[in-house]
Amino acid sequence: MAERAEVVFVDGVRTPFGRAGDKGMYWNTRADDLVVKAIIGLMERNPGVPPDRIDDVAIAATTQTGDQGLTLGRTASLLAGLPKSVPGFAIDRMCAGAMTAVTMMGSSIGFGAYDLAIAGGVEHMGRHPMGFGADPNPRFLSERLVSEDALNMGATAERIHDRFPEYTKERSDRFALRSQQKVAAAYEAGNIQPDLIPVATRSESGWGLATRDEAPRPDTTLEGLATLRTPFRSHGRVTAGNASGLNDGASACLMASGATARELGLGVKMTMMSFAFAGVEPEVMGLGPVPSTEKALRKAGLSITDIGLFELNEAFAVQVISFLDHFGIDDEDPRVNEYGGAIALGHPLASSGVRLMNQLAHQFESHPEVRYGLTAMCVGLGQGGSVIWENPHFNKKAAKR
Repeated sequence: MAERAEVVFVDGVRTPFGRAGDKGMYWNTRADDLVVKAIIGLMERNPGVPPDRIDDVAIAATTQTGDQGLTLGRTASLLAGLPKSVPGFAIDRMCAGAMTAVTMMGSSIGFGAYDLAIAGGVEHMGRHPMGFGADPNPRFLSERLVSEDALNMGATAERIHDRFPEYTKERSDRFALRSQQKVAAAYEAGNIQPDLIPVATRSESGWGLATRDEAPRPDTTLEGLATLRTPFRSHGRVTAGNASGLNDGASACLMASGATARELGLGVKMTMMSFAFAGVEPEVMGLGPVPSTEKALRKAGLSITDIGLFELNEAFAVQVISFLDHFGIDDEDPRVNEYGGAIALGHPLASSGVRLMNQLAHQFESHPEVRYGLTAMCVGLGQGGSVIWENPHFNKKAAKR
């Protein structure tokens, strides 16, 4: 058996994320057009990649119906103008769709079956709300396999608050405020814009161009967050302010073997070291990234102290806090979500995994003292996903300083 091939993250892009619903900027934009735009943008940024050398296209979506169905990886690659010889397929692991697309393509490259692949995700939550049209098996409730509210993500976040009283609403609000502040600072410093692919939009007032995320609220205050209602439970602790919103958006990235990247003269932003997915009780799905990260660390032969940068998906503030608490990391640790996260930017479910990777890759460039980084997220129905990456810019002298 041949040794595992080196797996590298060459480049990643995404559309600006919009607010879901008829007031959002993508209300009149098709879901498949969003991911096609991301793929076209990715290929234009990497002209050294021969399109006919791409071995596969994996595109994720959570609600695979209408303009978000029909084997998205194949339809999107055809619509993006890739050669008809390039195959494609669709993936669903709810919030970790794009992350799973990346790890599947990475595995295929590591195995030696593929040299180049595109992975990404799209979610148009305005057109396709999560679970829309789904028909959960009645056995889930009749046999008490899960509690009645296990499919309600906000209710699962409330249960984490129940389980850990020290995770107060004030602590969640403070974390949410920092996310908004960090996103505003990252935009100000030009750290988010480089990976955004502009998208033409259409509304009653005419044509426009989406160049920025629509959801951030830089004027957020702790006082304002404290007054928001708790929709999942009266006198609850989860609000629209300390959770990610409902969003539309797409992402795509280019994965390659190290040998192919060298052959084609492609830049390398990150090297995949290990990944893992794990299951937990669906009622507390937000705890999922804890066992998946422990598993990924074991596979990589690393410990949590080896991780110098964290990109954690902020589905809910309490969910990230539970992760940080487990590993003994402070809520304000500068290694965590340096550019802010989904509470401010939005979380178009299946596309978010590549957003985390884009942000980590960008941070690696400015942190040569960091050797390893982590992207991790909780997943609906009680799962977690984690990927450990190595920084190609790592410099031992910088690390010693």
